[in-house]
Amino acid sequence: MLHRIWLSFFIIGFLSALYQWLGLGDADVFQRIVKSTFDMASLSVELSIGLVGVLSLWLGIAALGEASGLMAKLARMLSPLFTRLMPEVPKGHPAIGSMTLNLSANVLGLDNAATPLGLKAMQDLQSLNPKPDTASNAQILFLVLNTSSVTLFPITVLLYRAQLGAADPASVFIPILLATSCSTLAGLLVTAWVQKIKLWDTVVLGYLALIMGSLFAVIAYFATLSAEQLQESSSLVSNLMIFSIIMLFLLVAHYKKVNVYDTFIEGAKKGFQVAIDIIPFLLAMLVAIGIFRASGALDIAMDSVRDMVAMAGWDTRFVDALPTAMMKPLSGSGARAMMVETMNTHGVDSFQGLLSATIQGSTETTFYVLAVYFGSVGIRHGRHALACGLTADMAGIVSAIAIAYWFYG
Repeated sequence: MLHRIWLSFFIIGFLSALYQWLGLGDADVFQRIVKSTFDMASLSVELSIGLVGVLSLWLGIAALGEASGLMAKLARMLSPLFTRLMPEVPKGHPAIGSMTLNLSANVLGLDNAATPLGLKAMQDLQSLNPKPDTASNAQILFLVLNTSSVTLFPITVLLYRAQLGAADPASVFIPILLATSCSTLAGLLVTAWVQKIKLWDTVVLGYLALIMGSLFAVIAYFATLSAEQLQESSSLVSNLMIFSIIMLFLLVAHYKKVNVYDTFIEGAKKGFQVAIDIIPFLLAMLVAIGIFRASGALDIAMDSVRDMVAMAGWDTRFVDALPTAMMKPLSGSGARAMMVETMNTHGVDSFQGLLSATIQGSTETTFYVLAVYFGSVGIRHGRHALACGLTADMAGIVSAIAIAYWFYG
């Protein structure tokens, strides 16, 4: 799938360039395309190298969270919920621990820690699967929760905003929290409806009431603020919560007699290799997208959508962030590249840049997660997994657009 999308950027870009040259008389279009390839290649390396320090920091913090036992405690807190949402999984089964650790890593925005834990959880669930080539209900629900991106701290989005010079990289924290909550809730509800899960169970309702109550409290509080106060409060809460997590991991690990320095160093050592590993993927997508935009193909597509939106009497600014939304279910690197390209074109703190960042943090890459997670255990029939995952994606994207207008005007 991804290789066809990547190739299509080049083919469509070339055809669009021919149209610009032969149809519109733009003889400079190929010069712009070639220049874009060099610019995007340089940008991919600059971004990746720039991420080394911050990635190392968060991988070190994640190591402290594991060594302190906080991640395991969070897993125990969530176990009663999962035993009811996935009745075919026996109480105390290793899959519950793997799933809760995976979702905990996702909540903290630690993608590199979440993926191996997710694959382990899928393997544990596969051991309970009576039809090894067909996804079980538990596997589908777990995948949908992953694709809905249960993210409390969207570290990757904040990193890119920081790299591109945002005045306050964490200002999108609250909007992303609200959008990803809508995505997760939609994914859970649609999957529960398909699988006939009894969400009215006392324990399930208790967990959902706590989660939704917290979300509504956040919404109610921010609804009372002016636009200027909204921005200031969002920034304060975002930065305070992120730093509080760092202090919590450090202090609890120290209390548990963990050598916090050595543990942090061991975790941080992985940061450099992770940053280097993403260069070829970021390079491939940035170059392809740069060609797509430089050829005029993206402008043609977006102008068509913008005209339809304008005819309906709506504001058209959100259209410039739609490339991120369109790519998000297909490719994480592709959506990330679209987000970076939108920020470069319109400004990292522009409405379009802020919306693209919110969309990027609101959902996960459904096709990629489905292929990797199901492929790792040999599942060929995903049943309703894709439809439920895409429903969560759509809810997250629509919510992100509405929330961006609320927060950024």
